[in-house]
Amino acid sequence: MKTIFEALRESHDKQRRLLAALCETHGDSDKREGLFAAVKAELVHHENAEERYFYNPLMEHDMTQEKARHSVAEHHEIDELVEAIEATDYSSPAWLSSARKLEDLVTHHLDEEEREVFQIAGRVLGDDEKVQLAQGYDRMMAEQADGSP
Repeated sequence: MKTIFEALRESHDKQRRLLAALCETHGDSDKREGLFAAVKAELVHHENAEERYFYNPLMEHDMTQEKARHSVAEHHEIDELVEAIEATDYSSPAWLSSARKLEDLVTHHLDEEEREVFQIAGRVLGDDEKVQLAQGYDRMMAEQADGSP
């Protein structure tokens, strides 16, 4: 059965692909607009589900509390940059610069999670809990993608 780490990596890989494609777009185009909408939705859905099914449980343990809080703070930084990009015209040179900054920020966050947070989380979460958290995470991701509450 899939663990929370595998579930999160699936979304991480999707975020990396979407952000790389976004940074290859040019000007005020339908492609840029569509990719940005997909990036924003994936980031929001992932943050919501990850905070509920990964970071909230990690905050209950002394060993992982600090890393969990740091990662949630990085989610807020990412959200602020997304808002700044939304306020920038698609054809502006600053738009692509901000999109690249977003790619760097998200990639840093994902790499840190996979290299550091997953390691210590693996020590505090039980095997059954890892599977249950993945099921909850996947269910919430699917509900958000369908537009369900």
